[in-house]
Amino acid sequence: MNANKNSSRRRQEGKGSKPQNRKNFKKKPSAPQNKNTSEGVRLNKYIANSGICSRREADTYIEHGSVEVNGKLVTEMGYKVQATDVVKFDGTTISPEQKRYILLNKPKNYITTMDDDRGRKTVMELIANASKERIYPVGRLDRNTTGLLLFTNDGDLAKKLTHPKHNVRKLYHASLDRKLELKDLQKLRGEVIIEGRKVFIDAVSYIDNEPKTEIGIEIHSGRNRIVRKIFEHVGYKVIKLDRVIFAELTKKNLPRGRWRTLTDLEINNLKAMK
Repeated sequence: MNANKNSSRRRQEGKGSKPQNRKNFKKKPSAPQNKNTSEGVRLNKYIANSGICSRREADTYIEHGSVEVNGKLVTEMGYKVQATDVVKFDGTTISPEQKRYILLNKPKNYITTMDDDRGRKTVMELIANASKERIYPVGRLDRNTTGLLLFTNDGDLAKKLTHPKHNVRKLYHASLDRKLELKDLQKLRGEVIIEGRKVFIDAVSYIDNEPKTEIGIEIHSGRNRIVRKIFEHVGYKVIKLDRVIFAELTKKNLPRGRWRTLTDLEINNLKAMK
């Protein structure tokens, strides 16, 4: 009996001591850590922080082969950039910049563009000394329109402020070529069709203590020359147009042709907009 028990015990011990079973208890060596999964900044965010464009636009550039990291083309959306990486966009080395937010009270006869091959004055000349970072205008004001224009290198915020779904408030003071008849004012309340597309007018009214040629109009559409087209729709010509409010920013204490940096509170309010 004892011999059988011992023999049985040895068989059990032998079964558990086979090499192929022992190795199951060994911890498998971990795979080499992929640099791309370690700590770092996503490539699209890195590009946006460099003032090139928004994150969404950066994804398109990455996909189309505009970005190199350490001399190699990267088309992977989730690539993580490390502190020692050298990132090039269209052959030019880029790096994240400090975010800048500049508000300009635009004068007449300046076009909203980075440069102009016809030699016309651009808004960039007015804010040339505002930032060492490359900043660009958020949206547009046509050459003859004056008023508030925001500049930044924050691509995500710029995208947010120009996308229709966020309903960014824009209030204009329009001076017309003749008195606006009450019946025509009524036509402009609510929704109108301009060039085959709907435009919603949030508010429109005569300006208090001013002639009936002076009109306040609030919209959230960003279409080109839309305010002028709205009044042309009912038979009036805009002589002067001034944007007095943009995304709750105002012209208070900001003379025509001058700029200022946004306060921390203003920046936080813009980022908190839904």
